[in-house]
Amino acid sequence: MGTPGGTARAAVARRAVELAEVLRGDLVESVHLGHLVLLGATVAGSGDPDGPPAEELVLGDADAVVWPRSSVKPFQAAAMVRHGLDLPPRLLALAAASHGGEPAHLAGVREILAGAGLDESSLQNTPDMPLHAPSALAWQLEHRGPASITQNCSGKHAAMLATCVVAGWDTSTYLEPDHPLQVAVRRAVAELTDVPVDHATVDGCGAPLFSTTVRGLARGFARIASAPSRAPGSPEAQVAVAMSAFPEMVGGQGRDATIAMRAVPGLVAKDGADGVYGAGLPDGRALAFKVLDGASRPRPALLVAALRRLRADSLPGVDGAALDDLGDVPVHGGGRTVGAVRAVLDQVADA
Repeated sequence: MGTPGGTARAAVARRAVELAEVLRGDLVESVHLGHLVLLGATVAGSGDPDGPPAEELVLGDADAVVWPRSSVKPFQAAAMVRHGLDLPPRLLALAAASHGGEPAHLAGVREILAGAGLDESSLQNTPDMPLHAPSALAWQLEHRGPASITQNCSGKHAAMLATCVVAGWDTSTYLEPDHPLQVAVRRAVAELTDVPVDHATVDGCGAPLFSTTVRGLARGFARIASAPSRAPGSPEAQVAVAMSAFPEMVGGQGRDATIAMRAVPGLVAKDGADGVYGAGLPDGRALAFKVLDGASRPRPALLVAALRRLRADSLPGVDGAALDDLGDVPVHGGGRTVGAVRAVLDQVADA
């Protein structure tokens, strides 16, 4: 388990730099510090020590050890596919989701469970209300409270249970860190990131969570997103195709990962709690960042600035206007826009 205390706090803060600034009027009101890594198009294949190194641009400390939080879900989904999970792309996208709890999401979770001969009583993730406000209101109007199925990780947990069924593993202990499923996930995280898992804890949903670095997270997304062309049909490719084809299942209405994947064909993007993000393009260009204070406010501005710095606009079919809208994070005062959240990356010279 990770060790609490001053040493751990100092480690993540060491060498952090400004990632985004919040302007109100003509003054910078707040600044978000953190770490960010951009990987160029040349990325060595997983397990290929002789492959060419990735070109990279680093703000802060690329080797800062972080909890990837829900950004790790594509890696978890790949581990499940490696061990027999067989879902149509729409439901595989849900396995890698932090969904909003919209009706389509809940129906998908029930479909995954039913396919494994289970129901929602088998879910062990932390009960919560839907993230999507209209869906949460509708749930409450039905006199329902927090439930496992409406918590944003229920697609992942349903897929974990389905993997256990197909692999012949115990479903009642699927969240134990020494369960074969979690051992497989830990191995996949280390392999995809090329970073040993030195720390383990429990994520907000109750599943084991394994550490990596900011660079490792970017490297993992590069491998996932480039898999359809680099390793067609592989578990990683299946996850990438599913997420980019059904972005509405990965997040939902108004969610930045969903909007970004709709705007950039082939993009694989996944947000995580406490200011973590990972995304990869089909040719292996990738990004990852950790906002030090855990805030979500600068996330869309950072994501779009990073995608533009990676020249995602060069891909055919990109909706530049949608990216502009996503990256425009206003600051309001008196019911009108009086400032904005601006990514410092826009002011950094090319490496």
